[in-house]
Amino acid sequence: MSRFRHQRKRDVPGLNLAALPDLIFTVLFFFMIVTHMREVTPRVRYEVPQGTELEKGGRKDGLVYIFIGKPVDGEGRVVSDETRIQLNDRYVSISEIGEAIRKERAAMSDDARLHMVVSIRADRDTEMGVISDVKQALRKAGALNINYSALERGK
Repeated sequence: MSRFRHQRKRDVPGLNLAALPDLIFTVLFFFMIVTHMREVTPRVRYEVPQGTELEKGGRKDGLVYIFIGKPVDGEGRVVSDETRIQLNDRYVSISEIGEAIRKERAAMSDDARLHMVVSIRADRDTEMGVISDVKQALRKAGALNINYSALERGK
């Protein structure tokens, strides 16, 4: 008689995959909630300038984007060398900025209208005269809360 029994070959039990669909849907819902969808598609090429004294923006409602740069086609290739101004989803001239801002303000809720912010995202090679003209047009339209987008130096 031997003291040790011979072990029989045991099969490894299969994985229980019953909870896998729950896990997949949980991850899917997480990414759906966390993902930020772009509201405005830039149709101008702009390379964001760098700065040293930067602050993070606050509210998202009541935000109007102005992109200033060279126009691009659907694939992102620069079409011409002229500087174009894009307010949300359409091109505007400096003389049309005031009316476009008034239309944007009229479409907002009362709370968003009170806290309306115009975010200027200009190409680093844009002439300061164009930015100054846009700023003057915004001042005439009563849009006095303006921020300028930039990246931190070294990033």
